[in-house]
Amino acid sequence: MSSLYHEGSRSLQDRFDTRRLADRIDEKFLSRAAIDADARAFIERMDMFFLATADADGRPQCSYKGGDPGYVRVIDEHTVAFPSYDGNGMYLSMGNLLQNPHVGMLFIDFVSVRPSRLRLNGIASIDERDELIDHYPGAQLIVRVRATHVFPNCPRYIHRMALVERSRFVPRPHAEPPIPEWKRSEWACDVLPASDPARTDS
Repeated sequence: MSSLYHEGSRSLQDRFDTRRLADRIDEKFLSRAAIDADARAFIERMDMFFLATADADGRPQCSYKGGDPGYVRVIDEHTVAFPSYDGNGMYLSMGNLLQNPHVGMLFIDFVSVRPSRLRLNGIASIDERDELIDHYPGAQLIVRVRATHVFPNCPRYIHRMALVERSRFVPRPHAEPPIPEWKRSEWACDVLPASDPARTDS
């Protein structure tokens, strides 16, 4: 398992005298590539996470991914999977994965009495014919991530929040999600994919 630290990290660790602490964290947490029972339970109860990707030139994207609790599945102790739903058609994150499969996933629990967060870094692949596709109504692709690092983060700066309402646009079995208003906009309605329900929506 290669260390996450590089020359930039080390220079700042030395500047602020945290190299010893960083090495201890590396030894205790960052050397893990396995998803243990606690991490699995945490991931599978989350209804959102942030996905970091980069293209072949290292230009980054960070996107919010949301669904119902459990929509990120732990397949085994080294693999997670999640769906890619209909979006704005740019495919910035998914397109990046075709050029550079390295990803970072950040899970944050904002609502528990003791907020917490978990990072999972890994190597991703996408497949529109993945066997899991039928388990996710409305999914266009399934993303599988092979974990290279799984580790908790200090939770002290996490704000306590309350869930008001889950998105009504999340695809669910036996329910057609509503059409987002932006798809009815003059700038978008004539260039939607031929199969988009908004084209035939009255």
